[in-house]
This record gives sequence, C-alpha cells and structure tokens, in this order.
Amino acid sequence: MIADTRTNAGVDNISSYKKLHILEHSEDRTIIACTAGNLSVTQATFALLREGLEEDDDSDGPRFVKDMANMHRVAGLVGEALHMAREDITETAGDDAQYSFSGSMLLGGRIKGRPLRLFHIYKEGNFIACQPDRPFMQIGETKYGKPILDRALEYDTPLDDAVKTGLVSFDSTMRSNLSVGRPLDIVVLPADETQPMLSQRIDETDHYFNMLSSKWALALAEARAAIPMPPFMLKDSAE
Repeated sequence: MIADTRTNAGVDNISSYKKLHILEHSEDRTIIACTAGNLSVTQATFALLREGLEEDDDSDGPRFVKDMANMHRVAGLVGEALHMAREDITETAGDDAQYSFSGSMLLGGRIKGRPLRLFHIYKEGNFIACQPDRPFMQIGETKYGKPILDRALEYDTPLDDAVKTGLVSFDSTMRSNLSVGRPLDIVVLPADETQPMLSQRIDETDHYFNMLSSKWALALAEARAAIPMPPFMLKDSAE
C-alpha cells in the first residue's frame, strides 16, 4: 500500500495527515488500512475500532480487530465502524453542513496461516475483495495514476516491480494534481510469511524517488521520440 499525506479543504487550507495506518501487527496477524475522504470520518472510525464495537450474537463482549477469525470478518468490522462513524458525524453536522462527510478505505493483510487479502471498503460500509482479474485497488485521486497501473500490473507481477510501478503511478499523479503530494507512506507485505513487513516514508529529499521520477520522465521522452510520425503529419504523404 502507498498513500500520500496531503489533505485539503480548499487551495488555501492544505495540511499533512497520515493516511496509512497499521491496525494490528503481532505474531498472529498484520492488518493495514489506507484511508481517503473526510478526515473526521476516518479518524472516528479508528477511534471506534480501538474502543471495540458493541457485541453481537457471535461475541461475548466488544468486538476488536485482533479477535476476528479471518480477514473477511475484519473487513466487515471495519466497514461497520466506517458506516457508524459517517452516520454519527452526518447526523451531528445536520443539513447545513459545508462539507461532504464520506470516506473509504483499503484494508489489507493476513492472519497467520492464511493468504494475504485486500479489500476496498466503501463509505456505506460494504466491501469487495481483490481478485486475479482485478490485481490492484485505488481510493482517493485515482484517474491520473490508473493508466500506468492498468498497463503495467498483473496479478502475478513480482513484488519489487509492483512497488516500482506503484511509485511511478504516484509520481504521475503528483505531476497532474496539486492535492496529492509527499511525504508518501509505503508498506510492503510479502506473500511469504517468513519475510518481514517493510515500511518507509518518502519525503521531498528521498534520492530514490527523485531518481525514479527523473528516469520515468526520460523514458517517456525516449519512447515518444522512437515512435514514428503519424502518416497524416508527413509532408510527402498522399493527399
């Protein structure tokens, strides 16, 4: 997962807040959430998850992420918390609220002995899972970086190539949209359970990202130069 840290409520009100959160990292499970949308909604969601949701017919007390039996149930719990937070804040704000109170999340990770899972949780609390025919998921500002992911990512793309592709996608997004910017937070969770989780913050001085951005721009320029001129642009083409 990769997330920027820029939030804005207008061109003159830009701040930085962490959008990539480790909900649980223990011997038993690693669960990570990436957020987009209204900050008050997503922060309230995490507060609910820390406190525990009310017990239901299948529990003996408050329900926590650390107690869920599988990732599907974790996604259900997080979706329920997101829906509750959005409803509470919308009701408190009333009909005259200036802003739209909505939020969405990517939720990923694994419970020991089970495969990695990735979910897109919508503002209503429902969710869908990543599948082989949909090898990546995005939330927030997606349109500028999505073409790169569409062209370059497959379900079986090696992890190091996937990381590079994700960073190129973010670089392209930042070039076209000032509401997305560094620092970037990245978490890499290998499919092999014996390999450690990697996390990194990429700021304006990060030499690797600056090199990646320059090389990508150069590669695009070289590719453009290598493509033949359209026939209709040639002076000696038949009229």
